[in-house]
Amino acid sequence: MPLDKWNPLKELESMRKEMDRIWEDLFPSRKAEAPWKRQTGAQEATVSPAIDIIDRAAEIVVRAEMPGVAKDDIDISLQDGTLTIKGEVKEEAGQKEGNYTYSERNYRYYARSLNIPFKIKQDGIKATLKDGVLSVQLPKVVEEQPRKITVDIS
Repeated sequence: MPLDKWNPLKELESMRKEMDRIWEDLFPSRKAEAPWKRQTGAQEATVSPAIDIIDRAAEIVVRAEMPGVAKDDIDISLQDGTLTIKGEVKEEAGQKEGNYTYSERNYRYYARSLNIPFKIKQDGIKATLKDGVLSVQLPKVVEEQPRKITVDIS
């Protein structure tokens, strides 16, 4: 059995591959398959929409990108401090012109849940959809502010 000469670069390459494997196990790559494409089988992929959260004095504003979603296909709920936004881009019924051989149009389901660390006035929540961006305004409950009491010395 011939002896191979020790190559430190080969050892480093082996270590790099092992670290890549460990990293991939901990944080699976999303590059392999686009997250908006349908998965194989009956289950569809769920997309987590990109959001902005703005904390103002009297309200929290959450903006979510939901391109192509009709306002009737959006569901917003607030329960136990968790805001859930759902929406769906549906395939047009009755619009099939023939047998598709290729289609890049995305029919997808959006879902995102956020913890809201403030008490919210349930009856004051408003939502608007403009140019594919959903804006949800969550008015904060005004709590009594602590007040300073002065003590008079007599």
